[in-house]
Amino acid sequence: MPDFQFPRRAVLLGAIGLVWSSLALAGEITVSAASSLTNAFKEVAQRFEQQHPGSKVLLNFGASGALLQQIAKGAPVDVLASADQDTMDQAAQQGLILTSGRRNFARNTLVVVVPAGSTLPMHGLQDLTQLAVQRVAIGNPASVPVGRYSQRALEAAKLWPAVQAKAIYTQNVRQSQDYVARGEVEAGFVYRTDALVQKGKVRVAFTVPLAEVIHYPIAPAANSSHIVEARQFVNYVLSPAGQAILAQHGFLKP
Repeated sequence: MPDFQFPRRAVLLGAIGLVWSSLALAGEITVSAASSLTNAFKEVAQRFEQQHPGSKVLLNFGASGALLQQIAKGAPVDVLASADQDTMDQAAQQGLILTSGRRNFARNTLVVVVPAGSTLPMHGLQDLTQLAVQRVAIGNPASVPVGRYSQRALEAAKLWPAVQAKAIYTQNVRQSQDYVARGEVEAGFVYRTDALVQKGKVRVAFTVPLAEVIHYPIAPAANSSHIVEARQFVNYVLSPAGQAILAQHGFLKP
């Protein structure tokens, strides 16, 4: 008579393996965050994992608008952290986030940076119109928050048409900064926190006046399959420990 003991045992072990695989993935979350949060959130994620053994944070950085489109198309995201309210408002309107968990967690400042060795006189937005300034890096206003902030500031100063003619549109704020660092443009609009990342290659020429505050919101994604861990991550970002990390990277309190 054939012995079916081994096949049954193999099936049982296979089932146990699947259970363990599921458990291993249970604490894994994907956090989609604005490009300007790259350095800060890498550290936040590392500290979060240390505080929550067994958890794993996968980071996805990009322009806030691009991140929104990814979620709208079904990307498996658990937490969204954007660099502006407009993007998060759109996410809420499309039912892509849990609005009850939405919080502002940081503030930032818009600045114009120039290559570290630049000798151009640059003290205000009007100086961007001088002939020596031929190219200005600006995030694409259609999808990049820093680009929208820049456009609004220039429109308020009645300088948008003049500077727009020199604009080199970028896909995110870090790309704008890279163009400046490499000397491919005479100036660029970035956040102050980004300027701190490449101190030796760029310098802040001046702070851009804005009629609005640059608030960074964060929220669990509505389609998150790990909502408990997603909420834990949001709470950690808002905690004293998370806020301390953000402060170290130049972000202001919400």
